[in-house]
Amino acid sequence: MLMQRFKEGDPRALARTITLLESGQDFPEELLSLHHTAQVIGITGSPGSGKSTLTDQIIQELRSQGKTVAVIAVDPSSPFTGGAILGDRIRMARHTLDSGVFIRSLASRGALGGVSGKTLQVLRAIEAFGFDVILIETVGVGQSEVDIASIADHTVLVLTPNQGDAVQAFKAGVMEIADVFVVNKSDLPGADRVVRELHATLTLGGMLEWMPPAVKTSAQKGQGIPELLKALQDHREHLGAEGLRQRRLNRLRFELRVLLEDWAHDKLRDAENLLPEVLSGKRSLQSLFDSLF
Repeated sequence: MLMQRFKEGDPRALARTITLLESGQDFPEELLSLHHTAQVIGITGSPGSGKSTLTDQIIQELRSQGKTVAVIAVDPSSPFTGGAILGDRIRMARHTLDSGVFIRSLASRGALGGVSGKTLQVLRAIEAFGFDVILIETVGVGQSEVDIASIADHTVLVLTPNQGDAVQAFKAGVMEIADVFVVNKSDLPGADRVVRELHATLTLGGMLEWMPPAVKTSAQKGQGIPELLKALQDHREHLGAEGLRQRRLNRLRFELRVLLEDWAHDKLRDAENLLPEVLSGKRSLQSLFDSLF
């Protein structure tokens, strides 16, 4: 039985459960009793900023600390075929045989916000499995990726020295969700300038309850990863038990909103099929609207 294998810690059962969720199956209520509180870290940033390589190095560091790690990597879907490359597994291939690591790629399927519409259900299933840390790597589409802040306990925004003026970048909403900034590829010229601009802009923004630190990394060389994890731990301590509770409540609010939006979308599709009756005068638009509830 699938749920029995899931409870026994069979990773193949977890993989099968996620496949069923992606295909539209209802979330198994049995998993709610297996709820564990993993540390959920969101990693976002523009394409080419090195998110996947950074995630790979974070996995390596966490495993050296004896922690189990799951990764949800959301890849963009083709607007023409609906397919996705799912290339993040290629960059993290060295962890394939590690029983303490689980990596699952999800196609975005056109979902805005940098994450898949199924991400929340998949996250809930992975949490129930009992991993210590869950990393969510978003699509990397720019300023629309703010949804990750409603899902993760901590949000990491990855920047690089070749992305231009950091002050201008703050005009994008995605810059406002970071708990920790990562200036990746810091061996390139301009890394220190990006750090200075981030600090100056945050300071000008007024008093902040939490000043997001800017950590320089070179994911390709494995540099700066312990410092990044230390910054994330500092933020966790800053939040405390009540702060983490509020973030989990925010995630539930977000999940409820997603469910309502999905329900409304289905209702709208049904109603559109009846619009010819309104056009022909057989019924009013108000009566059609009332019939939806």
